[in-house]
Amino acid sequence: MIAAGALVLLAGCQGNDSGGSQRAAAAGPPAQISLAVADGSTDVSPVVPLEIAVTGGKLGDVKVVDGDGAEVAGTVADVAQQAGTSVWTPEGQLAYGTRYTLTAAAVNADDKKATTSSTFTTVSPHAASTPSIGPLDGTTVGVGMPIRVYFDDPVADKATVESHLLVTSSTPTDGTWNWLSDSEVHFRPSQYWPANTKITLDANLYGVNFGAGIWGEKNRSVSFTIGAKHVSIADAGTHTLTVYDGDQPVQTYPMSAGSGDNPTRNGAHVVMETYRNITMDSSTFGLAVDAPGGYRSDVEYAVRISNNGEFVHGAPWSVAQQGNSNVSHGCINLSTERAAWFFDFSRPGDVVEVQNSIGPTLSRADGDIYDWAIPWDQWQAGSALK
Repeated sequence: MIAAGALVLLAGCQGNDSGGSQRAAAAGPPAQISLAVADGSTDVSPVVPLEIAVTGGKLGDVKVVDGDGAEVAGTVADVAQQAGTSVWTPEGQLAYGTRYTLTAAAVNADDKKATTSSTFTTVSPHAASTPSIGPLDGTTVGVGMPIRVYFDDPVADKATVESHLLVTSSTPTDGTWNWLSDSEVHFRPSQYWPANTKITLDANLYGVNFGAGIWGEKNRSVSFTIGAKHVSIADAGTHTLTVYDGDQPVQTYPMSAGSGDNPTRNGAHVVMETYRNITMDSSTFGLAVDAPGGYRSDVEYAVRISNNGEFVHGAPWSVAQQGNSNVSHGCINLSTERAAWFFDFSRPGDVVEVQNSIGPTLSRADGDIYDWAIPWDQWQAGSALK
């Protein structure tokens, strides 16, 4: 009888243990998904990061479709230093004025799936803008050529736009941007560019809000090369033009600068373009050809150094004054032979530094490129990101 009771007790203990092991474990918490762009958002930039944050689980499928239900190809990557956060990036670009739906799934520790979605609409710009850029892609220019970006309309949010203009160079420089007007911004270093430098401007402006209803139309990338260092010194006091190739003087020519009535501007001028032959006409700046001081002349070997009519060019009519007096309308006069040599030597971006003229310093009134006449501290102050 004792043995039988013991057996009954043993059986009861075994039954209780079995029941406890079969109880289901408590279910884990569901995965939580948070989307950075809230459902129903409008006027969204087409380049806004589509971030997805997951807690209590792992991110699964992510899908984006447009308003017609067509899937948009893209990839998902983890965001560095943000655990549990990923970003979906389209293979191409999301379009302006388009409705999209982002759907993301996640699973918790029990492989239970959670899903959430957000439908949003990208902004419809009042106008889309693509700026003009100089120098042109693939060109070689001189050490004085700044990067110039010209916008069709005034830029209201200069800081945002400037932050998307990225300059890289094979030789590091201290360059910075300066807004010369509401629709024009230039980039240059404190000193002339290092010779033989490769420079790239990435204007990543698609999806960027310029302000006042204007948005960037597309991205552009422009790469160019700085050539040899050509800096010439045009001294109106000594009436000489000294031409340097690198740091070595290679020519010193007698010249005639602007007269007392039409003095050449002081400061660093940048070669802009060259003309084998050109007709110079005073009526282009409001002085009639037949008025006192007016002129119309056919000129050879003309190297433009500003937009106010200043050139280095051949002037056989003033050879007797070259080297001893200033008689031009503001140009640097050389003999035809010497002007031909300088014409062949020059490229856009080379520098002609005018000194000791009785005229004023080159300024905005003289056209597009007066950048080097602006002191470096003032230049830096012209950045919207200062």
